[in-house]
Amino acid sequence: MKPIAFFVLLAALLLMNAQAVEVRQVELRTAEADIPLYIARPDGPGPFPPVLFIHAKRGIDEAEQRHIRELAEQGYLVVMPDWQSGRMIERWPSEHNPATEKDVEAAMDYLRALPEACKIPVGIVGQSRGPYYAIRLAAKRGPDIAAIVSYYGHMQNPNAPEPDQLFRVAPEIMQLTTPMLFLIGEQDFELRRMVGGRAFYALWERGVPVEYQVYPFARRAFDFRADQGPEERIATRHARQRADQWLKRWMRLDAQGRCP
Repeated sequence: MKPIAFFVLLAALLLMNAQAVEVRQVELRTAEADIPLYIARPDGPGPFPPVLFIHAKRGIDEAEQRHIRELAEQGYLVVMPDWQSGRMIERWPSEHNPATEKDVEAAMDYLRALPEACKIPVGIVGQSRGPYYAIRLAAKRGPDIAAIVSYYGHMQNPNAPEPDQLFRVAPEIMQLTTPMLFLIGEQDFELRRMVGGRAFYALWERGVPVEYQVYPFARRAFDFRADQGPEERIATRHARQRADQWLKRWMRLDAQGRCP
């Protein structure tokens, strides 16, 4: 095959793969808020393994949309609740609003009830503030959650006093039995690395399945930075692969990513 023809064929195949994922938006109405949900669905009849994606406090833009599409391309049925706009919260809130935890939990219940979702415990993928929601939810609803993937996540209540931020992990860490994978850059915020490291040791000492992946030369939000360096681009690919392996392992999926 001539080189030009090969690249034309490759581009066509990549386009077909991108079109195979359907992303749609719906509104979940609860007693307290109307929560926008983004649903990324793989091609085919399903059922698909369910994954809840919890975004960071920066809000939702094309980076989060791309991430849930990538998860769907790996075969997961993904629901991402917008826990900010449903309650008129501006981007980048410093404080944590506990009421938004109800919205994330409602989104998980919505995901589990989708007809194309496998009837198994869900996986959770969260970024930054997202993993704090994940550990809170797992402490409350552990049997419904198979695994957590934490991208540079908060492991302490953002509203906690300074001594807790510096020297302690969130109390939910001491209640968790959910397998957790930590993914973080070597050059992320020192406080985030410190508290995440303490959470790793606390989980490991209690026998909870846990792994802590540090990426050399990777900075804060390494996986979607506009100014990604070459190492950060490799780290992103590696993190996506590790997350997929972690979810498949603890959601008990087969080698093709199908539900048991």
